[in-house]
Amino acid sequence: MQTCDTAAAEGHTVGLERRLAVLIPTKLSNLLTRSNRMASKAPTICDGTANAVDAKLSEIDRELSISVITEEDTESVLDLLKRFFFKDEPLNTYVQLGECKELEKYCTKSLGEHSSYKAVNSRGEIVGVILNGTIMKPQPGDEPPAKLADNCAHPKFRKIMALMDHVDEQFDIFELYPDIDRFLDCKIISVDTNYRGMGIAGMLTDRTLDYASRNGIKLIHVLCSSHFSARVMEKMDFNEVYRLPYADYLVNGEQVFDPEKPHVALRILTKRLDQ
Repeated sequence: MQTCDTAAAEGHTVGLERRLAVLIPTKLSNLLTRSNRMASKAPTICDGTANAVDAKLSEIDRELSISVITEEDTESVLDLLKRFFFKDEPLNTYVQLGECKELEKYCTKSLGEHSSYKAVNSRGEIVGVILNGTIMKPQPGDEPPAKLADNCAHPKFRKIMALMDHVDEQFDIFELYPDIDRFLDCKIISVDTNYRGMGIAGMLTDRTLDYASRNGIKLIHVLCSSHFSARVMEKMDFNEVYRLPYADYLVNGEQVFDPEKPHVALRILTKRLDQ
C-alpha cells in the first residue's frame, strides 16, 4: 500500500536531471530564486494569484534540509502524519478513518531500513516525509503472504486493506518485471499544508531515487490513491502500469469508495533506474 496526501500545488518538482546525490542535507533555500520560486519550474497557482503564493512563502521558514529518517524520528513522523496524511489522504477522508493504530504501525514498520526521508525546517520541525520500504521477490516454496485485511481489527482501515488485497490479486509487479528481484516501495508522501507548493515532494522523491541507485535497486513502485500525488510522479517520469477506477471496485455489488474528485482511481506508477 502507498497513499499520498500531496496537494495540487505540490505538483511542480525538482527535475530528475538534477539528482540530489551530492549534498546531504540539501537546503531548499539554495534552490529558490529571489522571488521564492523553485528555480527549475514555476509554481502551480491554486488560489488564482501569484502574489498570494509569494506572500505565503515569505511567512514560513524556508531554511529546509532533506535527511534520512531514523527510528528516533518515529514520534515526530507520526505527529506529522496524524495532522495531515491521516486526515487528507482521499481514502482515509472518505471513510472518516480517525485514530488508527494499525495505520501508525504500517507507516513506521520500515523506518529501520533507513530508506525514508524527511524535510526539516530550521527549528527542527519535520514538515514533509517520504516513507519507503524494500519488497523482495517471493521465492519458490515461500508461504503466500497473509491478506492485509485478515489481520486488521480497525473496521474502517480494514476496508482500505481489502482494497490493497484486491490490487495484489489483480496485479503482480514481478510478472511485469521478471528480471528484478526486489523493488523500493514508496509507501507514503506527506507534506505540511503550510509548506506545499515548494517542490518538497519532488525533493523527497529525488532523494529516494538516489538511495535506490546507490543500493542497486532497479525499480521504484508507487501506489497512488490521490490524483495529485500521481501527477507529481508523472512529472518525474514515472509510468502508469495499473489503474483501478474507484467506481469499478465493488463488494457485494456495491461501490466501496467514492472520494471527492479529482480522485477517481487508484494507480500504480513505476520508474526503472537501469534504463
